[in-house]
Amino acid sequence: MATITTKDGTQIFYKDWGTGQPIVFHHGWPLSADDWDNQMLFFLSKGYRVIAHDRRGHGRSTQTATGNEMDTYAADVIELAKHLDLKNAIHVGHSTGGGEVAHYVARAEKGRVAKAVLVGAVPPIMVKSEKNPGGTPIEVFDGFRAALAANRAQLYIDIPTGPFYGFNRPGAKISQGVIDNWWRQGMIGGAKAHYDCIKAFSETDFTEDLKKIDVPVLVMHGEDDQIVPIADSAPLSAKLLKKGTLKTYPGLPHGMCTTHADVINADLLAFFKS
Repeated sequence: MATITTKDGTQIFYKDWGTGQPIVFHHGWPLSADDWDNQMLFFLSKGYRVIAHDRRGHGRSTQTATGNEMDTYAADVIELAKHLDLKNAIHVGHSTGGGEVAHYVARAEKGRVAKAVLVGAVPPIMVKSEKNPGGTPIEVFDGFRAALAANRAQLYIDIPTGPFYGFNRPGAKISQGVIDNWWRQGMIGGAKAHYDCIKAFSETDFTEDLKKIDVPVLVMHGEDDQIVPIADSAPLSAKLLKKGTLKTYPGLPHGMCTTHADVINADLLAFFKS
């Protein structure tokens, strides 16, 4: 297994396939690099070098008790990019991974990043507050934490079976394999890291990160996203970005990279080539 060891001794697992311009994929909570299998294969076949890592505490990386917050997540990516000597890379982040991309790209060394994509991403900030009245109430995230602590295995069945892929919508084409794969990825990771990450994805304010980013950024979001509601995320992020482009998808769910991979991959490819 390919890993790097970070400054604090954490082992970060990564996949690195092919040659050409690098694309780095950043997964959502509580998943792993495997969530990008479809995109990795597709873009490898198009001549790109494709890279995906398991965030600390997730997948095959160390089950960390500390550092499960955005500053350390971004620092880990900085170390990975240096180790792999990535130049002119495209960073694609889904959900929590979109927050990680924003936090990293705002801090990346000059020449490392060419473009970025935020897919169903958590920025600018998810949790409801006086500053963010359209956000999701803290009680929702407290509920996730309580459910995770009580019975993580059941929670990781309930989320993909229901809102994540829109399988709770009438007429949805349900895939048991997709549900099982979500559960498998989640259960490989560490309970403490996943618990902490709920705060990281819901309470981190990415406003200043978005304002700093000066590379082109495509912001993609499903209009029926039940995990990261679109009204308080994608349009606000696109406005804060210097070179942001917003693309929304009527009826598509949070996990649209999986349920509608053909649509998303085509739009990603067009953006990469533009």
